[in-house]
Amino acid sequence: MLTEEQVLKALEPVKDPHLNKTLLEIGSVKEVKIKEKLVSLKLAIAQPGTAEQMQLQQEVVNAVKNAGAESVGLRFEKLAEEEIAKHGGAAEEEGEKSLLDNKRTTFIAVTSGKGGVGKSTVSVNLATSLARQGKKVGIIDADIYGFSVPDMMGIEERPKVVGQRIYPVTRFDVQVISMGFFVEDNSPIIWRGPMLGKMLNNFFNEVEWDDLDYLILDLPPGTGDVALDIHSMLPQSKEIVVTTPHATAAFVAARAGAMALKTEHEILGVVENMAYFESKLTGEKEFVFGKGGGPKLAEELQTEILAQIPLGQPEIDEENFAPSVYDVEHPIGKIYMDMAEKVIQSTEK
Repeated sequence: MLTEEQVLKALEPVKDPHLNKTLLEIGSVKEVKIKEKLVSLKLAIAQPGTAEQMQLQQEVVNAVKNAGAESVGLRFEKLAEEEIAKHGGAAEEEGEKSLLDNKRTTFIAVTSGKGGVGKSTVSVNLATSLARQGKKVGIIDADIYGFSVPDMMGIEERPKVVGQRIYPVTRFDVQVISMGFFVEDNSPIIWRGPMLGKMLNNFFNEVEWDDLDYLILDLPPGTGDVALDIHSMLPQSKEIVVTTPHATAAFVAARAGAMALKTEHEILGVVENMAYFESKLTGEKEFVFGKGGGPKLAEELQTEILAQIPLGQPEIDEENFAPSVYDVEHPIGKIYMDMAEKVIQSTEK
């Protein structure tokens, strides 16, 4: 069985990127827990939640796995200021530029009351449809615990990190940033509270976005801390609320819409996903999840239905694999293109 001494030995060459001293020298390792071949570490570093931390995270995981671990869980906290000063560190530097200061970019948060309604699928296809209409588009997979955008878009590469700037991955002409890029082996995210907010803030401030027309934010479902952080960071954000036709899903989604209204976000409209199933043989529509949830939610939020999207799968292209992106000629792809046109018309008046 792997021992704590072996873990610490593996970490000997790993340095804090800000202080340029090893983690052991600065007393970074605050906790080591070993359960069979699962190792959990709590590390204190000079500048958590930065691009450099993301590089350090991968270095730590690789070192501990080389020592014999099968899975590595990490928690980060900020090293005490006196320790930072003791080891020659300075105050955190300001980022070069923030997307939040870009007046050209329209922020669109895609939200839902509960998981499993297809919110991420809507986010990805709205982003690609806007890009197909000539817009410069980015997407932040802000669903911290349920990140799925890279898999949906068939992305296998990771962002480049140059200095303190992160360069997003581009796929289907959409610039993409996701927490999934910075997690090894689909490990669970165990950061909490302020650290999560800081990481989201860095997605705006430390990513080298190309001059965007639209930034799509795939929010976590519900009205929790991350959604609240986004609402406070983006006072001018627009919102799209996703639901299914089921009455309960629409009822829960109304809470997310109500939070948007209370924070003075503009609701662009409601997307009713899984609205029906249409038979390829007969053309007959089956309303698998019932009817009426989307229009009822739109009426309650005093907005419009942007799209009613049927159940269906994209046609898989093995050479250009993206399991959740609909082709522009696919019937559902055409619905997303129409939806993107509505979004452009309502945001570029």
